[in-house]
Amino acid sequence: MKEPPCKKCRRAGQKLFLKGERCFTPKCAMVKKPYVPGMHGRKRRRALSEYGSQLAEKQKLKIIYGITEKQLRKYFKEAAKSRGVATDVLLVKLETRIDNIIFRLGLAESRAKARQIVGHGHVLLNDRKIDIPSIRVEKGDIIKIKKSSLNKGLFKNLDIRLKKFNPPVWLSLDKENWRGNILALPSKEDIESPVDLQMIVEYYSR
Repeated sequence: MKEPPCKKCRRAGQKLFLKGERCFTPKCAMVKKPYVPGMHGRKRRRALSEYGSQLAEKQKLKIIYGITEKQLRKYFKEAAKSRGVATDVLLVKLETRIDNIIFRLGLAESRAKARQIVGHGHVLLNDRKIDIPSIRVEKGDIIKIKKSSLNKGLFKNLDIRLKKFNPPVWLSLDKENWRGNILALPSKEDIESPVDLQMIVEYYSR
């Protein structure tokens, strides 16, 4: 049985921003119940071992981006073989997934909804229909929502939400046409991550 997103945040002990705007309101579970779910959740957390801390950070990263262990391990291996800093390369690989781009452009309230939008075939990448959330984008790519999908329930009130939304500096957004452009690949300075990526590198390097 899948654990609800809010319980994942409570278990991690911090907001992972899995439910869009709700995470910024008093309704957020980390505001109402800032302790681990379960009968003994209010008890003080035990200090984790080094391995336990590394494992916890890895789990947080998987939850945030909605990826599997197999996918994360693959991304790490690719990052470790690259010429760049492994943590930076790993973050870019995650950030340039098409589902994350849809989320970063404000076309979905959460990455989970972004995966649904991509998986249902509502997205065009360079005018080609795609339905694989793990596809990665490159500088210059153009992303937009199919015209035939604009009246779907997934995009209800999107035009209103986009009016007050601004994407990261490495992306541009045409709010009227629901179209985004990849201006550049993100750098670590462009991305605020609640995860200690070095711990994840150390976990997989054991």
